[in-house]
Amino acid sequence: MALPLAFFALFFAWPVAAIVGRGLRVDGVWHLGRIGEVITEPDIGHVLWFTTWQALASTALTLLIALPGAYVFARFDFPGRHLLRAVVTVPFVLPTVVVGTAFLALLGRGGLLDELWGVRLDTTVWAILLAHVFFNYAVVVRTVGGLWAQLDPRQEEAARVLGASRFAAWRTVTLPALGPAVAAAALMVFLFTFTSFGVVQILGGPTFSTLEVEIYRQTAELLDLPTAAVLTIVQFAAVGAVLAVHAWTVRRRESALKLVDPAQTARRPRGAGQWTLLAGVLAVIAVLILLPLGVLVARSLDTPDGYGFGYFRSLQSVGEGGTFLVPPLEAVWNSVQYALAATGIALVIGGLAAAALTRRGGRLVRGFDALLMLPLGVSAVTVGFGFLITLDRPPLDLRTSWILVPLAQALVGVPFVVRTMLPVLRAVDGRLREAAAVLGASPLRVWREVDLPLVRRALLIAAGFAFAVSLGEFGATVFIARPDRPTLPVAVARLLGRAGDLNYGQAMALSTILMVVCAVSLLLLERFRTDRTGEF
Repeated sequence: MALPLAFFALFFAWPVAAIVGRGLRVDGVWHLGRIGEVITEPDIGHVLWFTTWQALASTALTLLIALPGAYVFARFDFPGRHLLRAVVTVPFVLPTVVVGTAFLALLGRGGLLDELWGVRLDTTVWAILLAHVFFNYAVVVRTVGGLWAQLDPRQEEAARVLGASRFAAWRTVTLPALGPAVAAAALMVFLFTFTSFGVVQILGGPTFSTLEVEIYRQTAELLDLPTAAVLTIVQFAAVGAVLAVHAWTVRRRESALKLVDPAQTARRPRGAGQWTLLAGVLAVIAVLILLPLGVLVARSLDTPDGYGFGYFRSLQSVGEGGTFLVPPLEAVWNSVQYALAATGIALVIGGLAAAALTRRGGRLVRGFDALLMLPLGVSAVTVGFGFLITLDRPPLDLRTSWILVPLAQALVGVPFVVRTMLPVLRAVDGRLREAAAVLGASPLRVWREVDLPLVRRALLIAAGFAFAVSLGEFGATVFIARPDRPTLPVAVARLLGRAGDLNYGQAMALSTILMVVCAVSLLLLERFRTDRTGEF
C-alpha cells in the first residue's frame, strides 16, 4: 500500500488540499464561515439543485433504457454480440467534450434534427439527459449484465416449476440477486452525472451549470478561489457518501452469490417475445449510440466543397486563427504518448493497490479502497488547477514537464485498473502461493510464476481501459496541457470555442479520430475479456 498511498497523497490529496486552503485561509486564519455564505447564495443554490436533480433523472433514465440491454447481452447469444458490446462501450471512454460534440451535431443548430424537422434541443435539459444516457449505457450493461450472465438460470426455472409466474419468479429469485449490481451501477451513473463537466458545458449553454462547471467558472474565469473551494468541499462530501454506499454494494455482490460459467447461460432467443426484446434493444442502440457517432463522422466529412477529407487534411497546418501553436493533428500523437505513459503509471499503482486489497481486512483496507475511487468523482478541474499551484517549486517543479499530464490522467486510470484486477486476484488460490514459497521461491518469483500467468488477461484488459480513459481525460488536462503539446480533448474544446465552419469541422474530425482510436482499443480489449474480469 505504501507506493499507491504516496502517489495519491502527492498528486491528489495535496493539490486538492492546496486549492481548499487557498480559498478558505487568509493570513494563516481559516474562514469557515465562507462555506455557509456560499451555500446560501441563490445562484449557488440553483446550481446545487440542478446538479442533484439532473443526476437523479439521468440515473433513472439510464437504468430504464439500459437494463433491457443488460439482460440481452447477458442471456442472448446472437451474431455480432461481442462486437456490439465493444461498440456500446465506446461512448463511456470518450471524453465528455466529444460526447457533447456528438449530440451538438445531432441536436444543435444545423444538426440532423434541425435539418430534418427544424427541432433544436441544445441548451435544453433533454439534450443533457440523453447525452448522459449515451455516456453511461455501458456502465449498466457491463456492471449488471456481467453479473446477470453468471446467475444460474436453473434457480428461476425451479420457481417456475413450483408454480410461480415468469414475473414472480424473476421478482423473487433474480431481482434480489441482481439488487447489489443494480445499486452499484446506479451509484456509478449518479457519480458520473453528478460531476458532469464537458457535456453540460457544451450542451447546457449559459442556462444550466453543474457543480463541476461552476467550479471551472469560478476558478478559470472569475478567479474566485474561496467560492471554488467551498464548492469543491461540497462535491467532495457528496462523492464520499456515494462511494461509501457503492463500496458496500460491491462487497455484498462479491460475497452473497454463487456464480456459474457465463457460457452456460447464454442461448439464442426463442419465441416472439424474446426476438421482439432483442430487436427493441438493437433499435435503442442504433438510435441512442450509433446515430450520434454516425452524425459525428458525417459532420467531419461534410465540407463546403462536398463530402470528403478536407477537414482532416486541414489538421496538418497551423492555420491563421492562432488557435494552436502546432498543427492540430499533432494532438493525436501527443495524446497517444501521454496515454501510454499514464497507462504504465496506472498499471503499477493500480496493480500494487489491487494486490494490497486482496487481504480483505479491516477498516484500513476499506478506507484505502474508497480512496482509490475518489478521483472518479472529485473535481478534475480542482486537481488540474491544484497541480499548477503545488508542483511549482523544486524538487517537484513539474509545470514545464511533459510528465504532468500523464500523472493527472493516471489518477483517473487507477480506479479502472483496481476494479478490473481485484476480483481476479482474489480468485487466485492462496495455497498455490504457499506451495511455491515452501519450495523456496522468493515473493517476487511467486508473483511472477503464480499470480502473473493467472491475471495476465485481466492485466491486458486493465491496460486497455486505462489507456482509453487516459486518452479522453479532459477536466484536469485542460489546465496543464502546454499550448505547444495539446491533447485531443483539449484541441476539440478549443476548436469548438471558436467561430467558423473550419474550426467546427476540424473539431468533428479530431473527435472522429479519437472515437476510432477508442473503438479499436475496446475491440482489442473484448478479445481478451472474460465475464469474470472485474466490475467494468
